[in-house]
Amino acid sequence: MTTEFRLPELGENIESGDVVKILVSVGETVIKDQPVMEIETEKANIEVPSPVNGAVKEIHVKEGEKVKIGQLLLTIDEGAEVEEKKEGVRKQENVEVRREEEKEERKKEKKVEKKEVKAEVHRQEKVKAREEEKVEVRMEAKEEKEKYKVIPKEEGEVVEFSRPAKVASESKPSPELAPAAPSVRRLARELGVDINRVPGSGPGGRVSEEDVKDYARRLLNEAGSVRPAGHTEIAPLPDFTRWGEVERKPMTNVRRKIAEHLSISWTAPHVTQHDKADITDLEKLRKQIGKKAEAIGGKLTVTAIILRVVASALKVFPQFNTSVDMANNEIIYKKYYHIGVAVDTDRGLLVPVIRDVDKKNIFELSVELSHLSEKARNKKLTLEEMQGGTFTITNLGGIGGTYFTPILNYPEVAILGISRSSNEPIFNNRQFEPRLILPLSLSYDHRVIDGADAIRFLRWIVEALEQPFQLILEG
Repeated sequence: MTTEFRLPELGENIESGDVVKILVSVGETVIKDQPVMEIETEKANIEVPSPVNGAVKEIHVKEGEKVKIGQLLLTIDEGAEVEEKKEGVRKQENVEVRREEEKEERKKEKKVEKKEVKAEVHRQEKVKAREEEKVEVRMEAKEEKEKYKVIPKEEGEVVEFSRPAKVASESKPSPELAPAAPSVRRLARELGVDINRVPGSGPGGRVSEEDVKDYARRLLNEAGSVRPAGHTEIAPLPDFTRWGEVERKPMTNVRRKIAEHLSISWTAPHVTQHDKADITDLEKLRKQIGKKAEAIGGKLTVTAIILRVVASALKVFPQFNTSVDMANNEIIYKKYYHIGVAVDTDRGLLVPVIRDVDKKNIFELSVELSHLSEKARNKKLTLEEMQGGTFTITNLGGIGGTYFTPILNYPEVAILGISRSSNEPIFNNRQFEPRLILPLSLSYDHRVIDGADAIRFLRWIVEALEQPFQLILEG
């Protein structure tokens, strides 16, 4: 009997994944629950097990291919004899060994190939540089000749030659010379363009006058307009193998998404403001009513309390609940208050979003925050639960630290960082007394928010935390 094995459900809101590795081959015997391939989703790498015992009759996908839920992966012949489970385990171990051997072999081949390519490129560059120097010398000699002036004398007298004083020799060209004629180099110098940065359209990457003009026009256009968010020039890396052994590992889907998102966020002009809040009284109140939150399945943390405070502050300072549309020169004011809370997981930083924070009391927020944080750590967050935020809170107090400069969560314009609270001696009524002090750090987009407004916003939050009775009234 033949069984068609299709990609099963991999988790909440996961519709597809990439085939990272196929662990079996055609004709190979598999046992039930034996991993047959690895699938990478945006949340994790998942080993997909065989649903039956049998022999692999046909493989319908390839490594690197994107597959969807329900897509046919393998055809398995259940009628074939299978080995004992013990033998199947040994076979799987052999597969793992073979995979490691193949990986090592590929690394060696890549290293050899890289050295050969590097040597060939270096040789070609040296040849081009030598040819270019010869052309430069010939052209300079010709230009020098043309500078000679003939000074006529009276008939019968010897004609004298004179030439201008020799100009101080220019510095030696960079060893990475772009292939271009001297006239093209002169044009680049006149336009203030680095010839070595101009992409050549001619044979072997040779740079023409049109290439230089197009490059200069492009620089002028970029200088006269705002660079689109996320557009950053990637500088080339050096060859690290010159100094020792290295190992390259591809980014996971989650880490790649985080890197791309933060690169976009970093293009906004950041400023970070710091302040302290005296939460001595708030901490007493939190401990008194914390059991009520636990009774309904939540945990009354400082983050849950600050969630409610921030929602109120955003109504007073609406510019912190916006996004910038530079393409249309507009500021988008949002009339809803969805606040993201950064959660540290073993796969990286995830930011679930709590919606309509202004419409919920602190106990409701504590329950929802606990629920979403647990889902984030258990890899059960959906994409929808991480979208639509208008402001973000990130709390590192559980780990430590005093202050930090959090990066904006694009396309939001502000983020509040919370550090570890500690007891400090505060001078009050002619004497020092120990008070519990909470450090706060507010990063904001200076295109929308001025420094004066930022400190007013932060002071509003500080004063709300220092007067906890008002939090209960706001409920």
